[in-house]
Amino acid sequence: MVTVERKREAVVFLRTKEVSERHSCQLILLARSTCQYKIQREPDEEFEQAVKELAFANPRYGYRRVHALLRRRGQTVNRKRVVRVWQKFGLQVLRLKRKRKRLREREPITPIASRPNEAWTYDFVFDRDAAGRRLKLLTLMDEFTRKGLAIRVGRNFKATQVKEVLGEVGAHHGFPQYIRSDNGSEFIAGIIKEFLAENSIKAAHIEPGSPWQNGKGESFNGKFRDECLRMEIFGN
Repeated sequence: MVTVERKREAVVFLRTKEVSERHSCQLILLARSTCQYKIQREPDEEFEQAVKELAFANPRYGYRRVHALLRRRGQTVNRKRVVRVWQKFGLQVLRLKRKRKRLREREPITPIASRPNEAWTYDFVFDRDAAGRRLKLLTLMDEFTRKGLAIRVGRNFKATQVKEVLGEVGAHHGFPQYIRSDNGSEFIAGIIKEFLAENSIKAAHIEPGSPWQNGKGESFNGKFRDECLRMEIFGN
């Protein structure tokens, strides 16, 4: 898609070839009023610098996340203003290339959360510390609000530790109706099944080899890895 700025540049070029402005605009399909419009506002260097600093400090953030950070600072700013700075300085997030997988017919995902605290999802994310030792991180998220309810890290996790995390979060937020997970040994252990039954929680296990059935959890873990684990080196 050709932007207005590029069309204006084309008009300027045609003018150097002794083509009139009227004829140039007709050729480029640009209204003369748009071509002649001058932006009245002066660039806000302080604001532009603040956006660039946040973008450089959080290289995996897009303009929406940077806009949210500015709002948290107490700045009342229109998102389109952030977009203009984003485009002016080319602050684009580099997309990681992923191997495309062969698509297959997908079963509907059930249950679908329709309100907060109705369905949770939990999973493990793996990383290494500076010495190359394994880190195992348990993430727990509310599927409706997409709020991270807990992230716990250790060298290893047993079902008893998973139960403790569920108990802590449930005591604070209340327990959900469903909890989604894969079929990992920590999630199908007898102690977990008993805990879920005691608190009237139904287990919604995804099918083996079907991570898309836990799409919101996979998305949360992907952002967690992208914005935290890949950006930090952990000494322990």
